[in-house]
Amino acid sequence: MQNSNPTALAFFAHPDDAEFLCAGTLARLHARGHTIHFATLTAGDGGSVELPPAEIARLRLGEAAQAAALLDGTHQWAGAQDLLICYDQPTLRRVIEIVRRVNPQLVFTHAPQDYLPDHEVTSQLVRAACFAACVPNVLTLAENAAPATAHLPHLYYSDALEGKDSFGAPVPPAFYVDISDVLETKARMLACHASQRAWLLRQHGVDQYLQAMRDWAAQRGIEAGVAYAEAFRQHLGHAYPQTNLLTEVLGTLPAKAQ
Repeated sequence: MQNSNPTALAFFAHPDDAEFLCAGTLARLHARGHTIHFATLTAGDGGSVELPPAEIARLRLGEAAQAAALLDGTHQWAGAQDLLICYDQPTLRRVIEIVRRVNPQLVFTHAPQDYLPDHEVTSQLVRAACFAACVPNVLTLAENAAPATAHLPHLYYSDALEGKDSFGAPVPPAFYVDISDVLETKARMLACHASQRAWLLRQHGVDQYLQAMRDWAAQRGIEAGVAYAEAFRQHLGHAYPQTNLLTEVLGTLPAKAQ
């Protein structure tokens, strides 16, 4: 799976999370020559009130592949189930293996603080996997396991849903990416997840999910001074890259002091 092009990995909990949160940025990276990969912890098996888990999972994995294909990308499933994502050894090994096989320079995942434990645990797993991927003695036990990577990737946290944590407090971004020119690409990617309209209406009270995405991108755009934007924070802990690769590649807009 590794190639000579710069590579980005969007690793989220469920199919359609990346499309809501960072597909515009991924589209801009793709236009700059990056290879784009998508991965989800779950197959979206909980996302229906009509279909049984295996059937909705097959449908949603197909939708995820269709969305990824719009950026000439791939989608992988890490084997977990909706609302049952756990930080345990088997799951972490699978996440590490995916990171090693993709060998990305940039990784995107959920905010550490969000409304849903699935999102928060995914954020922890991806963070740990990025660190462990370049440690040769951490074994994934996968068949034909990928070698350890040579570097820690640049790790970015996308927006929490509605920009709020589980207590409803704001989760302020550090910077924004202007997605005005690629909003329609983001919308086409999200529209691939057509099975989720009924689920989002029942569970979240959101019918026009494409409009909800546009409205949030417009809100972040107002804050950034552009038409539409996506918001991020970078993981800057010990040993992680301290340069902002997104700024170098795309240019970013700083958030105002809170």
